[in-house]
Amino acid sequence: MPNAKNKTYHEQTEIDYTIRLREILKTLPPFAKDFFRAIEPTSSIRTRMNYAYDIRVFFHFLMENNPIYSKYSITQFTVADLDDLEPVDIEEYMEYLKVYRREDDEVMTNGEKGLARKMSALRSFYAYYHKHQYISHNPTLLVDMPKQHEKAIIRLDSDEVALLLDHVESCGEFLSGQARRYYEKTKERDLAILTLLLGTGIRVSECVGLDITDVDFKNDGVTVTRKGGNQMVVYFGDEVESALMKYIEGSRKAVDPLPGHENALFLSTQRRRMGVQAVENMVKKYARQVTPNKKITPHKLRSTYGTSLYKETGDIYLVADVLGHKDVNTTKKHYAAIDENRRRQAASAVRLREP
Repeated sequence: MPNAKNKTYHEQTEIDYTIRLREILKTLPPFAKDFFRAIEPTSSIRTRMNYAYDIRVFFHFLMENNPIYSKYSITQFTVADLDDLEPVDIEEYMEYLKVYRREDDEVMTNGEKGLARKMSALRSFYAYYHKHQYISHNPTLLVDMPKQHEKAIIRLDSDEVALLLDHVESCGEFLSGQARRYYEKTKERDLAILTLLLGTGIRVSECVGLDITDVDFKNDGVTVTRKGGNQMVVYFGDEVESALMKYIEGSRKAVDPLPGHENALFLSTQRRRMGVQAVENMVKKYARQVTPNKKITPHKLRSTYGTSLYKETGDIYLVADVLGHKDVNTTKKHYAAIDENRRRQAASAVRLREP
């Protein structure tokens, strides 16, 4: 096993996911390995892992619901079985995905987004075998993909951002005992994370992957590893600099990290690198107390930053670049609030009768 001490967070995550993917592939038909080998150069390990889980659900559906395959084990499927399926089988699978029972008996549900992802995985799977002429037809192309409705993007207003940060700084005075001690121990760290997320718009996965050496106070920037593995320097302002400096020189310096976690910027109370789930839980905990009617997550803080940056600059391409979006259309969602303000102005822009 590679020595974790010599690996960055992202390198170690890649190794862990690769090992997990190999284990999942053992639970799929043998011919499926060809597909995952083929998409390796053009996809992330996380995407391939999710595809593997999703495609396994498809084969379990066939065994449970199609009499022809009821006596099959999953390793008995061949590529020829894909050719025998018709569009109606794919439609039945889409219906199945809405509510189904997993092998461990847990009931799973999928909304529009989950359905779309699983159907996208199946389409890619079929497309590979059809393109390479292992199968003669592709029934997934004859089935309409589930419609996805745009949801209102939830973000914090500027006054709510200030309230959130003020709350983290001062809420300890209302605590006592063990809760007070935990708060004091994590206050500088939590404030640094929230300020960094709100002040740069980086992803939570990019945040937890930061090492101390990724912070450059001379140039006021952090080096983040984006989706796909590309590195980029994201610059920050005075408030982020102050929060990071206070944390690094204060509570971070006071902690002796466990072996393999010496370089991590943000540490848990167990002296390990914080994980994505821990940051999400922390953000939700504080946000619930300040904006109980909004379900705020780290991604919502990213949307908050994107909207604020667009309002200040009016440059959608700058926002796309800073957020690390490959497609500017993704970025356009971040200024929905501004368009809404324009629509409000339109209500009074046209007079029907002069007063």
